[in-house]
Amino acid sequence: MIDIPKRTKERAMLVAINYREVSREVIEEHLSELEELADTAGADTIFKIVQSRNRFDSAYYIGKGKAEELAQLVEFNDIDIVIFDDDLTPVQVRNLEKLFNRKILDRSGLILDIFALRAKTKEAKTQVELAQLQYMLPRLTRAWTHLSKQYGGIGTKGPGETQIETDRRIIRTRISHLKEKLIKIESQRVTQSRGRKDYIRISLAGYTNAGKSTLFNLLTQSDVFAEDKLFATLDSTTRSMDLNRNQKILISDTVGFIRKLPPHLVASFKSTLNEVRDADVILHVIDMSHPFYEDHLGIVEETLEEFGSKSKISIKVFNKVDAITDKNKIDYIRNTYPGSIIISAQKGINISKLKTRLLDIIEKAYVEDEVKLPIIENKLIANIHSVAEVVSIKYNHDSVVIKYRTSKENSEKIRKMLNKP
Repeated sequence: MIDIPKRTKERAMLVAINYREVSREVIEEHLSELEELADTAGADTIFKIVQSRNRFDSAYYIGKGKAEELAQLVEFNDIDIVIFDDDLTPVQVRNLEKLFNRKILDRSGLILDIFALRAKTKEAKTQVELAQLQYMLPRLTRAWTHLSKQYGGIGTKGPGETQIETDRRIIRTRISHLKEKLIKIESQRVTQSRGRKDYIRISLAGYTNAGKSTLFNLLTQSDVFAEDKLFATLDSTTRSMDLNRNQKILISDTVGFIRKLPPHLVASFKSTLNEVRDADVILHVIDMSHPFYEDHLGIVEETLEEFGSKSKISIKVFNKVDAITDKNKIDYIRNTYPGSIIISAQKGINISKLKTRLLDIIEKAYVEDEVKLPIIENKLIANIHSVAEVVSIKYNHDSVVIKYRTSKENSEKIRKMLNKP
């Protein structure tokens, strides 16, 4: 990735299409989220435009007449960048750039730009660069090169400033190299995962800016970066967690989800998101203060299902109750989502209840057993210690009685070691 100097905020116009089957309220919410994304990337939204159409225009997305009208508005108001709420085809990008003579960005490109801005670790930078190059490959045009040189700013960060000027063969070679790097990263994660097989693993999942990192810091007494902006966290972070029991528990904070998340980005972040796939328990954090929190909930559950996490033990954690003044909304959530926990990670409300629920789940998932072994079976005794929590151990003259607690899976392993049915 290329370091970009600090930039002043750009003036942006946001554009969306309103279909007949989608309500105006929903479109406005999508545009509000796009505005948040633009703000996170470093742009001030000057105009939000909604064009009613039955379908996309294949050449100009919003139709040539509307595009020409907006081009005049852009010129008159000194707009730097025009951002569209849907993905644009290479043809649409080329035509709009010629007409507007400004940078044209779609939702996927904007999200990728934010990820490039937020990526801190070598792994995250590799993942983002791969996604950027795969996104850019079919969109390489002379217009892009010209604009990236002339303007800079949003949408031209990272490989966007150098790789655009190279040919497709060099980009494909770079993509191949990055994929190889991510395969190695995935292999390292598998090795790390094996080292954690004796731990109960909890993963935080949720829509971006739902409060996952704040809850993570509270549960682990950590200081992971948390900010009231979209995609404050990209890198998966894992810490130990104390539930007042002698148990090995690890909890992971992961990147947030969002609607219309670019497929290339999801694929590139596969190794990071596998923390969710490999978890024993998923805490699905939902911002209950958001007016479209149920939409967000559905988007996250669909994404989790894609990653094969549908059958995992999951707790819906409705966060930011301190921002709710309508008691009816709280009652609705309790009745509609039985088994959920309503908390405030910021204020520490109901955190003890959440911990108790986690303990109850762990207790049900774990079994206690007792075994009597000859005292000379040192290797076997050590193996039991490695896969189970030894609750008590009593030595007799020529034998040892071990009482242990472990997962049902590890309990079967111990039985096989002991040749017990």
